Amino acid sequence: MPVDPAFAALLADKRSELRAPPAHVSVDDMRAGNKAYLITAPRTPLHAVDDRVMPGSAGPLNVRIYRPTSVARLPVILFCHGGGFVLGDLDTHDSICHRLAHSSGCAVVAVDYRRAPETRFPGALDDCSAVLRWLGRHAADFDLDAQRLALCGDSAGANLAAATALRARRGGPGVSHLALLYPMLDPACDTESMHAYGRGYLLARSGVQWSWSQYLGAPDDANNPLVALLHADLAGLPTTSVVTAECDPLRDEGEAFAERLRAAGVEVVARRYAGMVHGFAGLPQITPVATHAIDELAGDIRRSLA
Repeated sequence: MPVDPAFAALLADKRSELRAPPAHVSVDDMRAGNKAYLITAPRTPLHAVDDRVMPGSAGPLNVRIYRPTSVARLPVILFCHGGGFVLGDLDTHDSICHRLAHSSGCAVVAVDYRRAPETRFPGALDDCSAVLRWLGRHAADFDLDAQRLALCGDSAGANLAAATALRARRGGPGVSHLALLYPMLDPACDTESMHAYGRGYLLARSGVQWSWSQYLGAPDDANNPLVALLHADLAGLPTTSVVTAECDPLRDEGEAFAERLRAAGVEVVARRYAGMVHGFAGLPQITPVATHAIDELAGDIRRSLA
């Protein structure tokens, strides 16, 4: 089906397209513009939201802990935000985390990992891995249950979540569910959907290519299985949910990843949302499908952590 008419106004505004920036636009300018729009998304009320500091791979990291209830020892979802490894922060994905905590019944710990190009691969991944390991040892310090852990991320954050889960196969901690929203997995940027939806559907192919160029520090990094996850050994990963959007250049790589997981013996739940564009789950002010998608994903996680 064609793109959902709910996105007509957004797509008509050429300033909204996430493409490679012209030379006069700085990374800070891009971050500010992206943030100004995403922070307008509504928040689902929660019991408590607290900003804390946890140890990262190269120093302290800011995290935000979302608690849906006052129940002790809540299960935990470590959330890695999207933004092409360059944009995004705790505030841009605050709405998604509120809804995810509310609907899953889990605490959500969102990590403010170091971004590119200031920090290139594997810096952001090292930060997410460090926070997961720390939660595995010290979750009780925050009245959280380290025996019930899930990983979740959107777009580039889904890449980081999946790579963190791959690393956790050796030495833990145990991850019971992996939840990926329209994951960014293939630096080649050459799938059918990448060409079909690479212009005019919010996320541009040039923007994806530019994001990879900012994240990768060396040409060989594009072949690293912790970057190009379609080429990783996926055996032993936990039950995984993969959400894709029909009109998203990243659609095909997400769906190929789901097939690769199945071939590796991993239990997979895959959902494609018709008429949706990249990032739709963070836009509940535009489409009710955003809330529906997060609720379905939260249900998958809740069942795995029960």
